[in-house]
Amino acid sequence: MSTVSMNIAVSHGLQLGLWPFLVGLVVVALLVGAFWMGVRVRRRESAPPRPEEQPRLPEGGPVGEVMENREPDEVPRGGDRLTPHELRAHGNLGSRTSATSSRPRWENGGGEPDERR
Repeated sequence: MSTVSMNIAVSHGLQLGLWPFLVGLVVVALLVGAFWMGVRVRRRESAPPRPEEQPRLPEGGPVGEVMENREPDEVPRGGDRLTPHELRAHGNLGSRTSATSSRPRWENGGGEPDERR
């Protein structure tokens, strides 16, 4: 191999190795810039709430539960497909009042339902 072809091969190899290095430097610079920008944004945000600013239970305790058994609303069979504006509100009916009063309740720590409620 002649000296000229050797110089061309070396310079070509150097150029091939130089581009990935430069691309890597650009990627690292972008990552460092993104990190720095994230730190600046974080500093501008309000501080997290202190323990005394956290939500508390009301004086009367937690809000009571609402028992409700939902019954499905029958979808008509056959015919064309229903579009959303043709369906009734929420797609189901509310529970009946007699269903909630006769449902057995589980007692805390017990294995049998409490029929007194």
